[in-house]
Amino acid sequence: MPAPTGKPKVVFLCQRVPWPPDRGDRITTWHFLQHLLARGADVCLGCFQEEARDAEGVSLLAQRCREVVAPRLDRGVRKFTSLRGLLTGEALTLPFFRDAALHAAVRRWSSPQPPDLVYVYSSSMAQYVLGTEARSKLMQFAELDSDKWRQYAAQRRGLSRWGLGRWIYAREADKLLAFEDRVARTFTRSLVVSEVERELFRQRIPGIDPDVLCNGVDVGHFTSTGDQNRHVHTAVFTGVMDYEPNVDGVSWFVEQCWPTLRQRFPDARLLVVGSNPVVKVQALARVGGVTVTGRVPSTPPFFDQAAVAIAPLRLARGVQNKVLEAMSMALPVVSSSAAARGLGQVPPGHLVIADDAPATIAAVDALFADPARARAIGTRAAAWVREHWRWERMYERLDALLAGMGVALPG
Repeated sequence: MPAPTGKPKVVFLCQRVPWPPDRGDRITTWHFLQHLLARGADVCLGCFQEEARDAEGVSLLAQRCREVVAPRLDRGVRKFTSLRGLLTGEALTLPFFRDAALHAAVRRWSSPQPPDLVYVYSSSMAQYVLGTEARSKLMQFAELDSDKWRQYAAQRRGLSRWGLGRWIYAREADKLLAFEDRVARTFTRSLVVSEVERELFRQRIPGIDPDVLCNGVDVGHFTSTGDQNRHVHTAVFTGVMDYEPNVDGVSWFVEQCWPTLRQRFPDARLLVVGSNPVVKVQALARVGGVTVTGRVPSTPPFFDQAAVAIAPLRLARGVQNKVLEAMSMALPVVSSSAAARGLGQVPPGHLVIADDAPATIAAVDALFADPARARAIGTRAAAWVREHWRWERMYERLDALLAGMGVALPG
């Protein structure tokens, strides 16, 4: 499909409909997609619809893109159909995200004139373009998904050394890494989200040096409206609540840290804010002081009720949006090392690191007990995020990478 004269033709592939930007991958894909559109690219978008509300996102994006193809994906069904990977010898992730209609659309978009740029977010979507031609191919791994499965397998080891779950996770890690290696050696450039991920990438896929393109934060949206609704003994945790690292992290906090904090601060509250809470997360609402909200229209009002944000993730990867958003909202964040690692060098006094239960309890306790200190840390954090992590900085980085690949954006 030829692009209008002067407009670079882009095929953009991602797992989920990139609207609304309310979870990690949607946030990233929406911002980079809309930047390409704003710069004048002619974009064909391929993705999957998982929820009824995704139809609204498809409609909105269809008004801005040349074409949108977004087949429906039922995760329950796909978990079974992905098992064919056991027969074909491939990672189960690949048949999970495989769709004939999307394959046909990508072939049509790639002929007779190849696109100027194929932009793929998440390695599982690269299967659609390995056999197609393009002037340049950009693979935004963000982080290596194979290492996520490796972490899951390691966590399972402590529960059941020879369990089926551990075998499946370990197999997926190995098979997906082999596919990621193939993709990285096929595409023009590979991107990861942080220097930590870059070092891991170099170890896992020798000979390929990826570029770093970080997530940003919408500092205009994530701006505090003041302290009028703030409760000095309230903590907040945000995230999609059917995502295993979030489920694991907040459940650990409630089980290991919250009873002691409630004993010390009987009026303490914990807001667990995010869509799709699984049964294990819903059950946390039965614990004194804990509120599980489910999906909310907007998270800033909940940040503005809290004195502290927590990010006690044990399986964290990449740059955690929940940390950046809380800091942008001028909240002090008590974070695990894993959740903060992707931020690189954070200046002293801008972020509190705590990795075990005693340290996490002590950190939250100290901030509950000293509201002035909590507000001072939050104020410094917000200024730092605004200087270094606003999306405009990431757009500049993307433009420079594309220019180096020979992709000229007219806008």
